[in-house]
Amino acid sequence: MRITLSLLLQIAGVMHLGLMAAGLLMPRVVNMRAHLAALPPFVRQLFWVYYTFIGLCLVSFSTITIVFADAVASGGTLARALCVFFAVFWTLRLIVATFVFDLRPYLTNGYRRLGYHATNVAFAYLPIVYVMAAIQ
Repeated sequence: MRITLSLLLQIAGVMHLGLMAAGLLMPRVVNMRAHLAALPPFVRQLFWVYYTFIGLCLVSFSTITIVFADAVASGGTLARALCVFFAVFWTLRLIVATFVFDLRPYLTNGYRRLGYHATNVAFAYLPIVYVMAAIQ
């Protein structure tokens, strides 16, 4: 079986959904409601709005990448621009995951540690695939 760029992009699209699923679990894992309770209502609402918009972005990135994988892999100007944007986005996200966030207090069992490593694999895979698509 030959692995094509379109297939690699579709895998990336599925990974976006996996990150979305991980994001849905995060508030419970880190006891987000308790942490946010001390904040003023506006800041608390702002957080939940941002959190929701990030989720919508992930669903959109996934849908675009899966449904239009052949077009994204085609090398057209818009496809390359989109791939550059996604590559930069996920590269920055990987940097933040590596150097900014300290999740050690929350990695209290094997499942959480496995999930953490799986998200980091996705954060590394996504920019690689989008760079490949941008320069192909």
